[in-house]
Amino acid sequence: MPEASNPIGLFDSGVGGLTVAHALGSLLPDEQLCYYGDTAHLPYGDKSRETIIRYSTGIADFLMDKGCKVILIACNSASANAFLEVKEHVGDRAVVLNVVDPIVEHVTTLSDVKNIGVIGTKATIESRSYQAALGQRTPNLLVSALATPLFVPMIEEGFVFDDISNAIIRSYLSRQELNGIDSLILGCTHYPIIRNQISRFYNFEVSVLDSARIVAEYVRNYLGENNLLASKRNGENSFFVSDHTPSFEIIANMFFNEKIRLEKHSIW
Repeated sequence: MPEASNPIGLFDSGVGGLTVAHALGSLLPDEQLCYYGDTAHLPYGDKSRETIIRYSTGIADFLMDKGCKVILIACNSASANAFLEVKEHVGDRAVVLNVVDPIVEHVTTLSDVKNIGVIGTKATIESRSYQAALGQRTPNLLVSALATPLFVPMIEEGFVFDDISNAIIRSYLSRQELNGIDSLILGCTHYPIIRNQISRFYNFEVSVLDSARIVAEYVRNYLGENNLLASKRNGENSFFVSDHTPSFEIIANMFFNEKIRLEKHSIW
């Protein structure tokens, strides 16, 4: 069974999960984090479900070897396609959480949301995980979904806060699928990096949900309710990648005050 003093493990296909890691670090400074970015296989959004499951269970094994008490699938594509399989694979050796459930749960508490949009990778949108869960929990809510597959490679290549990213954002968000929305779910953990640009496109008139913060608060509440909150940080945060990419280190150091030392560790 997991111990409260053990680290929180989380993984993503690349830098996106760092948005969640940063939110966790801010909200839970006593927790030690162990992050794995599968940069050799990014993006997950254009992979088959079977491939995403294989990558996800492999990374779960790595994080369990590191003694993690929690494995947070900090990737919407993996959360939508591999959560149940990872949970079954891990069993009672660690707690397995995803990033879809916290956001759906949060939306159900918002009485003023009538027409919500969801953007994400092809794998996330085609899985219909958000659409199905929101439809079940809030049947009167109008849900519109749009795959935005260029956002992840754009962010991974460092095209943020510039004319290129603004043009791509404008091209996607101008599509009719998102007409009339009052709120927007960023259904990919990469997307909070461009949250301000997205808000600016909507002239700050659409509520763009801070999905990283929502997930971090969900994890905090879960740990508290299950007596798994650490009383003090048991070691330094660790960051592993399956392949070194310069943009990962740049973005990682943007998020964390401490100097991030990346360790390349391929598990395949």
